[in-house]
Amino acid sequence: MNKKKNHSDRENENAATGESADGKDPKNTSDLIDKIRESTTKLQTDQTSRGDLKILSRTLRELRYAFKVFAPYRRDRIVAVFGSARTHPENSAFLQAIEFGRKMAEQSWYVLTGAASGIMEAGHRGAGRKQSMGLNIMLPFEQGSNPVIRGDHKLVHMKYFFTRKLMFVKECDAVCLLPGGFGTLDEGLEVLTLLQTGKRDLVPVVFLDAPGESFWSDWDDFVRKRLLKEGMISPDDLSLYKLTDNADCAVEEILNFYRVFHSMRYVKDLLVFRLKEKISEGVLDQINTNFSDILSSGQFTLDEALPEEKDEPDLANLPRLVFHFNRRRLGRLRQLVDELNQSP
Repeated sequence: MNKKKNHSDRENENAATGESADGKDPKNTSDLIDKIRESTTKLQTDQTSRGDLKILSRTLRELRYAFKVFAPYRRDRIVAVFGSARTHPENSAFLQAIEFGRKMAEQSWYVLTGAASGIMEAGHRGAGRKQSMGLNIMLPFEQGSNPVIRGDHKLVHMKYFFTRKLMFVKECDAVCLLPGGFGTLDEGLEVLTLLQTGKRDLVPVVFLDAPGESFWSDWDDFVRKRLLKEGMISPDDLSLYKLTDNADCAVEEILNFYRVFHSMRYVKDLLVFRLKEKISEGVLDQINTNFSDILSSGQFTLDEALPEEKDEPDLANLPRLVFHFNRRRLGRLRQLVDELNQSP
């Protein structure tokens, strides 16, 4: 059950350039390569230090290789799973991760983890080698790749956390976080930050506890009692994630996100939602009534593929919901996706 995915979330650059969402527009490719060469030449002119050049060189090599590995899977769905590398196999969270990975693989999703031990290995155990992908970080401790993914062509080893995090966020269609330490919290909060600020296209985010446990509900209490109460986030931001201690519920949250909603893309000053099925005029009227607060002008309208989307011919037949989004209330935008997916 392969599902077409879109990655028009390149920091919204596609909205300004009209570039293909997968970056394969022949008209633009050569120009971008020239810009890379130009920047390289300027590095020499700037007398950039050897240490800085080593960072740039390694970053470019890591990303080039990672792009090459992930390119064949950009028409499939991928869920990124985060959690502690120190979780033992007898731990209930470990067993929960196995269950979640198995259920997602049964839906033909790939399970992407940090490829190490603990929760990461558990997710891969559940998914099996065929449906597993990995982004391993090279550390002097903890992070050797697990036996499920070790040696697989879908495993990438990376030196820098920032390149690794970029690949996690860029390539996934959903995020599931199980209990973990600083790294897990870092990944989870970065994803929420990118969603909240519109630097990442909307994806479902699930915080999955072990059955009956309260790791994430305790975290959610802090978010509500301090961040929300003190005005550091808005009530709408709570819609960007879901808490559960049930693997079936986590899977359902992810699958339901793509029941009607397919993908999104900015076209100039318009936001285009590609849909798997056309919504009724009644649902459209309801959306115009309930979500007028997120419009900068005009109304929500139904349309066909816009001329600027001709670089994605495989999506041409999907119906569109088109509107002028104010680019501020991303939590409300997430609520709009929920309403679309609940439409009859």
